[in-house]
Amino acid sequence: MIREALLYEKLPESRVLCGLCAHRCNIQPNRRGLCGVRENRDGVLYSLVFGTLIAEHVDPIEKKPFFHVHPGSRSYSVATAGCNFTCVFCQNHEISQMPRSTLMIMGEEVPPAMIVQQARENNCQTIAYTYTEPTVYLETALETAKIACREGLKNLFVTNGFMTSEALDLMSPYLAAANVDLKSFRDEFYKKQCGARLTPVLESLKKMKDLGIWLEITTLLIPGLNDSDEELTEIAFFIRELGPETPWHISRFHPQFKMLDVAPTSVSSLRRACVIGKEAGLHHVYSGNVPGDEGENTYCSNCQKLLIRRYGFRIIDHFLSGSRCSSCGQKLEGLF
Repeated sequence: MIREALLYEKLPESRVLCGLCAHRCNIQPNRRGLCGVRENRDGVLYSLVFGTLIAEHVDPIEKKPFFHVHPGSRSYSVATAGCNFTCVFCQNHEISQMPRSTLMIMGEEVPPAMIVQQARENNCQTIAYTYTEPTVYLETALETAKIACREGLKNLFVTNGFMTSEALDLMSPYLAAANVDLKSFRDEFYKKQCGARLTPVLESLKKMKDLGIWLEITTLLIPGLNDSDEELTEIAFFIRELGPETPWHISRFHPQFKMLDVAPTSVSSLRRACVIGKEAGLHHVYSGNVPGDEGENTYCSNCQKLLIRRYGFRIIDHFLSGSRCSSCGQKLEGLF
């Protein structure tokens, strides 16, 4: 479906200035923004993907990954086509880059009220806007999120964090949590590998924290590109400044899309990165894409006792009393 877009300014000569993400595209008539899903038609900016879902699944919430939001629950996960990044290692490039590479907008029309209904019928406690970049389908996410809140469901973003402050202001009253990809701590990495910049992501993370949105952060560890001790230490200390309770998910890279010549991340590198995070003072550092590794488990930040044992996206056992450590009574940070 097509709907007039949010957050844009009309300019002379029928141009428009999009205010949705940090690219702030200046779009000529009959052209689209960098995301490929917002088009200027005679001086009016339209979303081409309103309620047009390219993906719709029931997932374990740990798959997002969220380890501190209703652990063991299910999340109704949706996406439209399109993304404002061009990551050369994207695992969902078939749908994220579709509008850019083919100009096609594919998907099934599913109104926001139906998304919420499906979430309830599937006994999901949350709706996750994920797989591609939820910022580029903000109109769909926002309308769905408002209905979801009225129905007692929480809304989650899995995002690259490249939205504008204005977009975050619109969404934040309805957004319970976000997992933000902090892909690197180098602007050059963002420019070369993702077609973006670092600073807007850091600004979004700080603002989300200030707004009271529960944050979890994910870094895909790519050998030779963002895995130096120096860079990982800088990321860890930035996260600690946001709050040492902020979970950091460090995920193992596997060759994808245009980055097929880089070897998978070694498990030893992943574990080294986790140690760096813990030495920086972070309470919860997790290894991802290594099922069975002890880095998947949650430990008490006070007494270090095991709280949640995981295998992949499944909880095998837990040692919690409500949301507190059964040994010392320390509250586990997150949404429960």
